[in-house]
Amino acid sequence: MSPTLDRLTAEDPVALVQSCHSALLWILRSHQSKPIPRYWIDYPYGEEEIALLEEELLPALEEFLARTGEIDAVIEAAQEAEVERVQAEMAAERVPA
Repeated sequence: MSPTLDRLTAEDPVALVQSCHSALLWILRSHQSKPIPRYWIDYPYGEEEIALLEEELLPALEEFLARTGEIDAVIEAAQEAEVERVQAEMAAERVPA
C-alpha cells in the first residue's frame, strides 16, 4: 500500500474498502479466467473461487459502499441545512429593525 493511501485509509476506513473494491475489479479483469495466484497457499483461485469473488464479494463491497454513500448524503444534507440556518440567522441580525 502506498504511504499516501496508507495515511488516507488510517483516517478513513471507507477509503480502504473503496481501494479494495477497485483492486479486486482490476484483478478480476486482468486475469480474465486465468487462475489468480495466492502466495500463502499452494492453490490459486480457479474458476470456482473467481466466481465466488464475482458473485459474493463484489456485491457485498458494492452494497457497503452504496450504504456508506447514503449515510454520507444524509450527513452532507444536515451540514448544508445547518450552514443555511446559520447564514439566515446572520443575515437576520444584519437587517435593521
